[in-house]
Amino acid sequence: MLNETETRIKLIDPKLHESGWSEDLIRREVKITEGRIIDEYGNRKKGVKPDYILFLERYFPIAVVEAKEEAKHHAAGIQQAKRYAEMLNVPFAYSTNGHKIEEYDFITKKQRTIDKFPSPQELWKRYSLWKFNRLLPFNKDENPLLYPYKIVQNKIPRYYQIAAVKNIIEAFLNGKKRILLTMATGTGKTYVAFQVVWKLYNTGKIRRVLYIADRVMLRDQAYNKFFEPFGGAREVIKEGKAPKIRDIYFATYQTLYSEKNGKRLYQEYPPDFFDMVIIDECHRSGYGRWKEILDYFSSAVHFGMTATPKRDDNIDTYAYFGTPVYAYSLGQGIEDGFLSPYKIHKIYINVDKEGGISLTDVASEGAVIEAPEDVEVKEFYSVGEFEKVITLPDRTEAMTKKLAEILKIYGPTEKTIVFCVTKEHALDVVKILQNELASEIASTGMNADDFVVRIVDEEPNAIELAEKMADPESQVPVIAVTVDLLSTGVDIPPVKNIVFMKPIASKVLFKQIIGRGSRISEDAGKFFFRIIDFVDATRLLDPWDLPPEEYIPDMPEGPFDFFIKGKVVDSEDGTPISNARITAKLGVNMVKPARTNENGEFIIDGCPHSPVRVKVEAKNYKTKEVSVDPIPFKDKIAVVVELKKKKPKEGKIVVKGINVYIEEELYVEVEGKKLNKAKYIEYARENVRKKVLTLDDLRKIWINKEKRKRFLEDLKARSINPELIAQLLDRPDADAFDIIAHVAFDAPILSRDDRAQALLNKKQQIINSFNETAKKVVLNLIEKYKIGGIEEISPEALESPDIQKIGKLKEIIDSFGGIDNLIRTLESISRGLYESGGVG
Repeated sequence: MLNETETRIKLIDPKLHESGWSEDLIRREVKITEGRIIDEYGNRKKGVKPDYILFLERYFPIAVVEAKEEAKHHAAGIQQAKRYAEMLNVPFAYSTNGHKIEEYDFITKKQRTIDKFPSPQELWKRYSLWKFNRLLPFNKDENPLLYPYKIVQNKIPRYYQIAAVKNIIEAFLNGKKRILLTMATGTGKTYVAFQVVWKLYNTGKIRRVLYIADRVMLRDQAYNKFFEPFGGAREVIKEGKAPKIRDIYFATYQTLYSEKNGKRLYQEYPPDFFDMVIIDECHRSGYGRWKEILDYFSSAVHFGMTATPKRDDNIDTYAYFGTPVYAYSLGQGIEDGFLSPYKIHKIYINVDKEGGISLTDVASEGAVIEAPEDVEVKEFYSVGEFEKVITLPDRTEAMTKKLAEILKIYGPTEKTIVFCVTKEHALDVVKILQNELASEIASTGMNADDFVVRIVDEEPNAIELAEKMADPESQVPVIAVTVDLLSTGVDIPPVKNIVFMKPIASKVLFKQIIGRGSRISEDAGKFFFRIIDFVDATRLLDPWDLPPEEYIPDMPEGPFDFFIKGKVVDSEDGTPISNARITAKLGVNMVKPARTNENGEFIIDGCPHSPVRVKVEAKNYKTKEVSVDPIPFKDKIAVVVELKKKKPKEGKIVVKGINVYIEEELYVEVEGKKLNKAKYIEYARENVRKKVLTLDDLRKIWINKEKRKRFLEDLKARSINPELIAQLLDRPDADAFDIIAHVAFDAPILSRDDRAQALLNKKQQIINSFNETAKKVVLNLIEKYKIGGIEEISPEALESPDIQKIGKLKEIIDSFGGIDNLIRTLESISRGLYESGGVG
């Protein structure tokens, strides 16, 4: 009987060839996932690797084959083959021992035993009839499904990107006019969009495409980075211009909505000008704005892309587009190893945990309250109002100093993004961080001026700073403090810390923000990221591994023959407000716009018999949204909307002198464990005691370099960090051995100075017996140990500049009587530092 390898070569391969599968259509043992990252060093679980994948075109898989050795049952691998087939989104799964073949057909849901593999043409026929009820040409020049991918800079499409492209093109070929793609941030939505357009454009299925983003940065990223292979066929639509001689156009909503010649810029194009309109980050588009543009280009295929599953705050998106044709979640991206896992460090501030502050209470405790004359002072301010309407410098200082302390522990040069409430709030945070980290910044030798920066849209070099932040080769900036400029669409693979000082209510926005940290950057040695959370934003985390559930929107009751006549006035003096923008939301994706006349009046017809949400916007006034009951008459005022004038930003209340402190601090791992200081140390104790039974066992491990290395790696894999525990115990001077010994066996904590001095006292006679060169080397190494720990007692340390000043390496070796004596001396020093007869 043949083993599995022999079975493949001698039995399975010939059967495939006999059925018309040429070598260019067969891929063997190709890893389709990288495998989940399991530690900070980038070590991974095993990736998924099917035995065979059969292709109709290089990146169009059609079947999976699992091979079993000749002696096994031919169907033994069918479950595994089905699992791989579902991942790859292919309809045929096979298991074989080289003689009989078991087939599972996802189209018919039937399993059967066959003697030979179906040919590529047969599988294409079955697939084509299933998907399209007709036989599409088996020809790459006419069929976009089979047209080759455009590979740029060796960027090979991942399995889920191939599945997404296939599903989108299938929907297009089936005449679907609204197509939605849901893929987590960092998994390549724009790359998928490019490949879809490339295939459809080059097979003549579409000619003109409009790509819409909500930010110039995202628009330019798509134009310059992803769609660059289209060369001169692409163009950017800019303010006041409506070019019409290219094929692939890129624009922002704001530009398309701007006015030219008395109408919107998008109306400069004929309604049937575009064959496809792509809406990037479609969940973020303004209420009704992208809908107006899509309604105008109604004959085009509308292809929306979102990074978030269906939520309360993006219902419009899903109701308009329907169920996504493909979904790939953040959790799946982490499991597959394409996205980095995360850890959470959660901190509660006392005033936040209480829900807000009472001005009466803080005043009685000596706080100073400064309020502008024209600002109405309330008794209680909630957390959501902090830094928006009330400034709490003490809170900002406490939070930021705590952040600086955390960054010192984890590493102050780790790239970090801090999300603040306002641009002014960001300025305060930058200042405090700069001062708190001044000594650390100076020690790095980096440019201190650009170490901590504010990146907001009013900064003239905001885009340049964001690009440097994203560049793993650029040392600075290290810390970017922002409001929302870096919340969506900007790739920043090196970032290790995402910091929330800004309360978040939207799961959509929260997912976008943490997406900034989900990229893996091998160049920067970044294989995981932290969420440092001061405002309980991580309550919004939830599993979204499955495609969104079907959503059936509540439709308003007809008939649509009622009216809303309203008036908009100034809340202070009752004067009418003209040219106010009115948006009536009749139902999901049913929007009617209007404007007020010189008398401040507006009218909306075609309303249902049920309540309607009306949003009112006017220059220099606060936006207001009200619920209105339509009436059967259009000559009667149904609602009067009073708008308040916007207050100047400098009109914030400032409260100083509040007793602000860290109420509670949690370390939460990605699996969901929440550990405060005491529980974290107990967790460390339990895990260390599983590895070593006694203090002497720990000592034996510690003085053996290889055993110590493996032991520490095992601890780190379990998120046990001796340096972090030392900081929690306020003993940064302690030896890592003593920290672990104290946690696991209640041993007293000794500093490295204590151990070094004990060694010098005990071994003084031996040290004095060395010649002058050897003695200087030994004393130097002991000084190095005081600073850096036991790893400094090593042959590698002899090449450091300060020891090289004592003598050349050969002279040093000779001073110890040869290399063997030198190594024995180093081992003796290591043992001496931890001998049970010594201190501790």
